[in-house]
Amino acid sequence: MSVTVLPEFTEADAGRVLELINTDRLPGQPECTAEMLRLAVSGSSPIDGAWWAELSDLRTRVLHGADGRPVGVVAFARRERDNAGVVLWLHAREDPARVGLLLDHALAELEGCATVEAFSFATALSLGLEALPVRHRPATHAALLERGFTGSDLWRYMRRDLPADLPVTGYRSEAAVDQDGLVLRIDRGGETVAEATIGDPVAGVGVLWWISVQPQARGEGLGLKLLGSALELLAEQGAHEAILYVDDDAPADGPQRSRAAANAMYDRAGFTEVDRLYAFVRQA
Repeated sequence: MSVTVLPEFTEADAGRVLELINTDRLPGQPECTAEMLRLAVSGSSPIDGAWWAELSDLRTRVLHGADGRPVGVVAFARRERDNAGVVLWLHAREDPARVGLLLDHALAELEGCATVEAFSFATALSLGLEALPVRHRPATHAALLERGFTGSDLWRYMRRDLPADLPVTGYRSEAAVDQDGLVLRIDRGGETVAEATIGDPVAGVGVLWWISVQPQARGEGLGLKLLGSALELLAEQGAHEAILYVDDDAPADGPQRSRAAANAMYDRAGFTEVDRLYAFVRQA
């Protein structure tokens, strides 16, 4: 594959690269900061950190315009355990030619990998956004498909303003293990029957990572009340909006995986769908 040689990212590129990233920022996402960019370039992330730890040969390449200023950026790496390449993040103001050039460069440098994944887990550039929002990133979506990638519709990305006028319930809380935030639990007879995990607000944005109700306690409205309590707590912590990610697996995955009730609850609670999140893979 013939491809233009692109230089590695340097600190001199940081300001313009941040502009590129924030041009693509979704509603409900905090503005990307210099520290978030530094973490992403260094190969670390507060979310999905274990997946980042598997990567090697991380590269961030910058496309410069005629004036020498960055007009596109792409980051990619290799994963040795399964000989996979991973396109981690890419921004070029959704200019089709620039997006295509950046992808072609990444694929050329990842030549020899058995598979190449794209947008398959979260980076430090966002608050848990672990796939491509296809409606907001149509040029990137199209460029991936044109290069033989297959997309999988994984997540529904939703947001709402806070505070929320929802019913609440009593709960106990404890520090979350895997990320900054809290786990809220409702117990009965020494057993947890419902729980939710929230993240500490970032720049006024709170995130609901998880909520579940055990089968024996369903149909009582506990989920909506626990959601109301979680959103109330986020607002008390300074959040003025909340986001969440929900998968809506097909019923064939089994009744425990069906997310129809969760989707209906979030709709009822005033969340609106911002975009659909897709991950991609291409076989060699």
